[in-house]
Formats: sequence, C-alpha cells, structure tokens
Amino acid sequence: MAPADHSMRFVRRVLTSVLQIVFLLAGFGFATTASATVQYTVSLAKPEQHFFHVTMRIAPAHKKVIVQLPAWNALYQIRDFAHRVAGLQAQNQAGHALTISKLDKQTWLVMGDGALEIKYDIYWDDPGPFNSQLNAAHAFLNLGEVLLYIPDRRKERAEVQLLEIPEQWSVATSLKKELRQQETLYIASGYDELVDAPIEISHFQTITIREREPRIIAVIHGDSWKPAQIIEPLQKICTYEMHLMGGAPFDEYTFIYHIGTAAGGGGMEHADSTAISLASAQTLPGISAHEFFHLWNVKRIRPQSLEPVDYTQEMWTRSLWFAEGVTSTYAAYTLLRTGIWTKEVFYGELGGQITELELRPASHWKSVEEASLDAWLEKYPLYDLPALSISYYNKGQILGVLLDILIRDATNNRKSLDDMMRALNEEFARNGKFYKDVDLRLIAEKMSGRRLEEWFARYVSGSDEFPYQDIFARAGLTVNTAQHEVATFGFWPKRSASDGFTVSALDPEEPAARAGLREGDVLIALNGAPFPTRGERWLREHAARETVKVRFRRGTEEKEVTFALAGHIQRTDQIEELPHPTAKQLSIRQGILRGITEDSAWQ
Repeated sequence: MAPADHSMRFVRRVLTSVLQIVFLLAGFGFATTASATVQYTVSLAKPEQHFFHVTMRIAPAHKKVIVQLPAWNALYQIRDFAHRVAGLQAQNQAGHALTISKLDKQTWLVMGDGALEIKYDIYWDDPGPFNSQLNAAHAFLNLGEVLLYIPDRRKERAEVQLLEIPEQWSVATSLKKELRQQETLYIASGYDELVDAPIEISHFQTITIREREPRIIAVIHGDSWKPAQIIEPLQKICTYEMHLMGGAPFDEYTFIYHIGTAAGGGGMEHADSTAISLASAQTLPGISAHEFFHLWNVKRIRPQSLEPVDYTQEMWTRSLWFAEGVTSTYAAYTLLRTGIWTKEVFYGELGGQITELELRPASHWKSVEEASLDAWLEKYPLYDLPALSISYYNKGQILGVLLDILIRDATNNRKSLDDMMRALNEEFARNGKFYKDVDLRLIAEKMSGRRLEEWFARYVSGSDEFPYQDIFARAGLTVNTAQHEVATFGFWPKRSASDGFTVSALDPEEPAARAGLREGDVLIALNGAPFPTRGERWLREHAARETVKVRFRRGTEEKEVTFALAGHIQRTDQIEELPHPTAKQLSIRQGILRGITEDSAWQ
C-alpha cells in the first residue's frame, strides 16, 4: 500500500501543477512564462462614472500578501488615495473568495496560497497633472494614485493592460509597449518605474518635435492652440538643454499637455515624460523649459534624501531649493539663451522674483533649506501667507543666479553654474549615485576654487538677506528698488491640489470681501478667462481700482461677483545694467546672458 499511495500522491502533484499552469495561462488572462509577476488591468468602462476598474494579478505567493496604496504621489502632500477605493475583494486561482483584513488606512492583508487576483474600483475626476481623471472627455492616470503595490516586491517586473477604451481614443505614455496575443501591454522593470510614467487616453493630437533619436513628441488634449505655439519653442528648449547637459538621458520623450481644459495649471516631471496643464498655450515655453530640465535636475541628479521612495509617509529633504529652484533658474536661462525671451524680459522676471521674496516677512527668519523641509505643509492654506513661509522655487531661483555669478567671478568667467550642473551629472547621475546636501557646496567649491562654507551657512542654511548689490555688481548689474501703488485682489489665491485656486487670507475691509467672496471659495475664472496660475504676475499688468469679474464655486453652486481691485504701496525691484562695466564685469554678464565662459561657448 505504501508504494501505491506514494505513486498516487505523485500523480496528484503533477496534475495539480498542470492545472495551476493552465489557470495562470487561461484563467488569469494574459500570463505567460515571460510575463510580469505583478499584472494589472485597468478598465475605463462607463467613464462618466469616474471609476477606474482595477484588477491586480499576483504570481504565486505564500500564505499571505500585503498590498498598499501610496499615501502620496506627484505632490509633496499626504493625500491618502486609499479613501477613493471601493469594493476591494480578492480570490485565489480556483475562484474562491479570500479573506482581506485592512491593517491601516492604506494597507490590506490578503490570506491565501498561490496566485491571487485582487479587484477594486477607484474614483478619480480631478484635473492633472498632479491628480488622475476619468470622465467623458478623457482619462489621465498618475499610476501611483491608482495601482496597489506589494511593499516587498516593488522591484518585480510589472505590466498594465488598458481595457474598454472608448472609440476614437488613443493611448500616450512613455512606458514600453509589448504586443502579446494581439493585446497591448505597458511594461516596467518594477513598480517605481511603472508609476513614473503617466498615461493620457483621449482623442488627443500628436506633434513630433524631434523625429530622429532621441525622439521627442508632444500629445495635446484640449483646444485653443496652434502647432507653432508647440513646435517652435519646444525645438529650441529641448535642443539647448540637451546640448547644455551633454546629451539626452532618454531614447524617447513625451510631453503630455492639457490645454484650456481646467482652471489652474502646473507641470509634473517624470523620468521620460512630463504632464503639463495650461490655461492657454501662451504660458507653454516657461513651464516646458522647467519640466524638461527636470530630466537631469531631480530625476537623475537626485538628492539622497528622496531615495528610496517611501510611499507611506513624508520624505523630508532640504534640497528642493536646488531641485526645484535652480531648475527655475535654468528655465529662465533657457528662454533667454534661445531667444524666446529678450534680456529685458529676463531682467524683469528676475527683478520680480527678488520683489516676491523681499515682500514676504518670513524671509527674515526662514531659510531656503527650511522651506524645502516644509514643502509638506503647503497643503495648509495658512502656510502660504507671506508671514509664515517663503517659496523654495522663488528663493532657489535667485540663489542659482547668485551662485552662477560667484563661480564666474572667482574663475574669471572660466567656470559657471553650467559646469556645476554638468559635474553633478557626471559624478552622480551617470554613476547611479545620489547626492547629499553637503555635495552641492563641495561641487560649487570645486568649480569656483573657493571655500564656500560661510556663504552656504548664511544664505542657504541661514536666512541672512542676500547681498544683491555686491554680487550683481560683479556681473555689471545693479538692483534698483522703488515703491509705488500696486493692485491686489484683497485675498490670497491659495493653490489647491484638486480645485485649482481657492480664496484664503481674505481681507474683510477690501472690495472683494464686500462683494461677497468668502474664505474657501473655489476660483474658476477672472474676467472670463481661467483664473491665472501666476496671480502676482497678472496683477503687475493691472492697476488698483480696476474693475474685475470673478467667477467662483461655493459648494455645488457657481456665482460671479464684480469688484474693484484693492491697492497698496509695494516695492518693486528691477535689474539694470551698469553703464560702464569693466572688462571682467562685461565678460561675466555676457556669460550669463549667452551661456558661455572664456573656455567654451554655445554655438
């Protein structure tokens, strides 16, 4: 009996293995021996209901699987995407329901051996680029806001299949495509790579910016734009920045634009793509230059404090002044050096940045490193008040220019901030390494040949007022400060992750409040156009006591009010050229304007 029982057990094991293989190949749809160990399908059925229908298939596991949904993605804000999940359920390869226990706000425990299938719906109808959206017009997915992951299996190959796509819609993403059994799959080496590639699905239009390798395309969802508004600036921007950094770190790059489709705007960088929302195509060059430069600065020249990514909690970093602020420096440099901006526009924009910083009382006590750490506080309306915060974008952009001048001055214009960026790229990005905060100072010292501990301590780690006149004079420039009356809304437009801008810090004595605006009202339109993303810039072009119409939403009701802009006395700063610069000052000034040094030049 023992030998016979042993033989029967052997036969049963063989049959069980065969059945498991058949189930993986048939019952689980598109699995093969070459397949990913974590597979997703995302259905767009009934897009007007705003639910993505997700199925997650997991290769054999042992007894239990823990899955999570990120608490943050795309913004430095804890947004707890799990609150959007509905109907989560799981089954094994035999189709039997499995026990699911929720461990915390974003974590589930699934009990069961072998291959597993998890299904759930997740609600999204918030405009990009920092959110996801599904409606009758299009689908936009930041996958980190939609897809569960297995914490200890994030490095396993993953793939996504998109189902029930409406007719006339196409798919745009930088993810690699694989055709399997006449089905298109989007594949990645792991979860982190997968969620670093947004997906646009709609009746968009595609424009080729660069045909040959590296290939660059732009896909546009929306209207009120012309091809020349896209092609001409992007060709200049991409060509210049790739040349500046010694080549492209990608084979193909995708710009995803949402134009005129929602209030507000912004851009989100990804490894081989960017997603950008614009009220109109007029603002495309500036934000595109910023996001494209992120290819290097932050996506590859990356602070150690942001690695490895922890999707469950805040990741504190002191380096956003460099990752974001100096990226803004290079956005301005790119527009200037390609001729999209004149030098007068460049000087005016830089002067405006100085004014913006100096008008914030918090600049007297909050360092730019502290502002970087506080990025996670930006979701709170009060934090945006000038008395409580400064912007690491704003101060970091100014720091980039000042540091550029210091390096050029110390080396007789033989080295520059450009050389510092290239050195960071060579030493860290191309070697797969991440920099520490101190490395920024050390590379700057290497480029300048000067010790900069005190300078970084005072102006980066500390909150000392910038010595504008001293440093700008080295480039044959000066800062002229004047005071005059400027227009204000009578409130502070607070950027919201989901609603564009909302009313905050409303002054009850000003016309806006008397006209009926309240704290928290969602700002939809200003004078018939989407509410501007750069309210300060819009106000510079308008006068106090000018009548404006503001459309807003309160709850589910939309209203419109008319009121006069308020006014107050404000300083303005303007960068001007010194009339009789020395040869060295002129060399540094031309170096900044043209992106050249004594040893090399942009051709």
